[in-house]
Amino acid sequence: MTQLSLPFEGSTLDFEISGPNLSGVFSPCSIPPLADLDGAIREALDRPLGQPPLERWVRPSDRVLIISDDNTRFTPASRMILQILERLALAGVPDERVSCIMALGTHRYMTEEEMRSKVGDEAYRRIRVFNHEWRDSDQLVDLGCSSSGTPFLVNRAAVEADVVIGLGAVVPHHIPGFSGSGKIIQPGISGAATTAATHMLSCSGGGDSFLGIASNPVRSEMEEIADRVGMKTIMNVVLNVHGDVTGVFFGRRKEVFSHAVEMAREVYGFRYHETPDIVVANSFPCDLDFWQSHKAQYPAQRMVKQGGTIIICTPAPEGVSPVHGPDLLEYTLWPSTKIKKAYRGGEIKNGVAAALAAAWAMVREKAGVITYSPGIPEADKAQLGHTHAPSIKWALEEAFRRQGSGARVVVLTHAPDMLPIKVEE
Repeated sequence: MTQLSLPFEGSTLDFEISGPNLSGVFSPCSIPPLADLDGAIREALDRPLGQPPLERWVRPSDRVLIISDDNTRFTPASRMILQILERLALAGVPDERVSCIMALGTHRYMTEEEMRSKVGDEAYRRIRVFNHEWRDSDQLVDLGCSSSGTPFLVNRAAVEADVVIGLGAVVPHHIPGFSGSGKIIQPGISGAATTAATHMLSCSGGGDSFLGIASNPVRSEMEEIADRVGMKTIMNVVLNVHGDVTGVFFGRRKEVFSHAVEMAREVYGFRYHETPDIVVANSFPCDLDFWQSHKAQYPAQRMVKQGGTIIICTPAPEGVSPVHGPDLLEYTLWPSTKIKKAYRGGEIKNGVAAALAAAWAMVREKAGVITYSPGIPEADKAQLGHTHAPSIKWALEEAFRRQGSGARVVVLTHAPDMLPIKVEE
């Protein structure tokens, strides 16, 4: 027997699997952080990708908007913004013509203290820092529709700025393939209707998510809206699994994103050969509720055989979702096609929740899901279409009962931060 230990609830989740059944145990790559982050930011600003340095093309009269991701992300915005302000000052742009908006998407508004912490004390003192108030329709501008019919509703500040600079991190993501680039505009500073439509578009991938697929319909739509807004310049970083920066890229949007995606594949990607019958997907570090820990499903969905079994391990002390849970659980058991049809017909109003419910259904339509979670009640697991497991031992026994005693098992220790890459024989 092979003894295994997964990070779980501040401790470990320990179990064993017979050696002949174990196909592989995979964890994220251990990539060291940059030794000199400030130096790397300076170097990126000195030698931008695809465009001249800021101080050579921004005009003193320009209104500059910096778009930063919010406090749910580890992007070191405070370190990035200070050096950008230095370059803008060299171009003759006064601080009063520079502002920074928090790209909340549809997250809750940040407090003043949270915004100050995100951008740093000096930047908060020097420039205007404010929330993307996505609930206020007066703050949004209608830019028409995308080529696929998605309404483009974007924060007015971006449309009125002369120069827009996006900040963010690039990691594998099940909706646009990777985060970063135009994602700071959509969903970052877009209206809820735009975000709902784009999230629903992510469920058009033929039964699988777009995880790790850089070119896909959602990414195309995000870049289209970024073009419409006029965001040509971005600074994106790549983080390791501890949230430390391993790479900094600055310049023209397309070139920056391409370089960052290449590095992100190396940081988060792992190569495997065998299609497993069973995948054990541990949700660490996305543990708070299923609204977070659902990310553990998508690497498992990519790997597992059709008709296989996925075992999700998540503490989820706040259950399915303290915000969306009660309404969401009314339709999470439906097939993905029914959920999408109900949203398009107006039966379901919350498009973002409907898109996630459809994505969860697509996972179940490929493989059965058994969930070990002390925080999610058994009745709620049933509404998710998952089998309740009283223990990880029970979950494995049930998975082998379904798949046979010779079933092959893969274990993902930090599934939300992982990108499986199949190596063909």
